[in-house]
Amino acid sequence: QVQLVESGGGLVQAGGSLRLSCAPSTRASGDFAMAWFHQAPGADREFVTAISYPYDVTNYADSVKDRFTISRDSAKNTVYLQMNNPNPEDTAVYYCAAKSSSGGYDRAWYYAFWGQGIQVNVSS
Repeated sequence: QVQLVESGGGLVQAGGSLRLSCAPSTRASGDFAMAWFHQAPGADREFVTAISYPYDVTNYADSVKDRFTISRDSAKNTVYLQMNNPNPEDTAVYYCAAKSSSGGYDRAWYYAFWGQGIQVNVSS
């Protein structure tokens, strides 16, 4: 069982920046494809971005492209979500997810392991 622990959430002003971190408690993050999803109140959990294993190919939802960046630091066993120029529509609970299988990356059901979620609030 892989436990994922998110950190770095909180309140940020629109146009600012925030960095979320996700550290698996077991095995190296390099063993998994990783992703971030977010879920606003009353909405479904939505794909934000993913990074593949082992080649670290990245993919983004259109809504965050050119603003958010996912990266992996294998030495620190951590995956990051750099949120630049956020807007109030990015306010949500952000979830880190991991999967050891290949294939699709943008649906929640592809991922076997999830973090507990962390709140991000973007003020206007």
